[in-house]
Amino acid sequence: MELLVHILTTAAATLLDVAPIAAILFGFQFLVIRKRPPDMGKIAIGFAYVLAGLTLFLVGLEMALFPIGETMARQLTAPEFIHATAGPSYKGQWQEYYWVYAFAAAIGFATTIAEPSLIAVGIKAEKVSGGAVSARGLRIAVAVGVAVGVALGAYRIVSGTSLALYIMAGYVIVIAQTFRASKTIIPLAYDSGGVTTSTVTVPVVTALGLGLASTIPGRSPLLDGFGLIAFASVFPIIAVLGFATLSDWWIQYRMIKKEPVDEDIVDHNLDIREERKR
Repeated sequence: MELLVHILTTAAATLLDVAPIAAILFGFQFLVIRKRPPDMGKIAIGFAYVLAGLTLFLVGLEMALFPIGETMARQLTAPEFIHATAGPSYKGQWQEYYWVYAFAAAIGFATTIAEPSLIAVGIKAEKVSGGAVSARGLRIAVAVGVAVGVALGAYRIVSGTSLALYIMAGYVIVIAQTFRASKTIIPLAYDSGGVTTSTVTVPVVTALGLGLASTIPGRSPLLDGFGLIAFASVFPIIAVLGFATLSDWWIQYRMIKKEPVDEDIVDHNLDIREERKR
């Protein structure tokens, strides 16, 4: 009974959140375009699916993903666990939280690979680039970037260092890469930082950060618990720009070695060279 009440309460809150979107869409449709939308029945069913899906997703977050992330953080930072893994040299220092960093990297990689938005972007990128950008390669590059970023963010929480320094340093690297990268890959790289902070990654990573900040002595959930999403946004940009540069170098190497290369990829590579000359 309690679960049903919770679902209904969440559904009502979700309806209030979705209502402004529906009001804007139908308002422009009837007041500006002044045409009745086709298939109103399907649209109504679609909104019902959206409402039901968001409701169940939010309930799932509260009942599963958030508790799991916080529980893992508490278990991995428990003194008895760290003492058991560190051995006689246990001193409770940040260096001994290596399982936390490993878990952060693994969960960052896994949640990013599962992101539906990243899958869609990867497929479109491979199609419009003529195969020069591999959908699978893009997903792996973004996932590696998120893994490194979340692990580094976990280290920041454990060590208590400043968030601003890491983010500023990350964007300095992005700016430097932007000057070197092709204009054709820069928008995709920047978008990759956004698609990673979506429905799957954000809840788990946020729960991990709050769990770490709540269990590590001297850390504040409000001051230190948030910020992992920023790491999960900037480091995929670095990874994609780096992946594109390495792919460019690899294609040039294969062309020098006279190995067979797809003609569309060669044309794309030549376009990049001409673009850099300009």
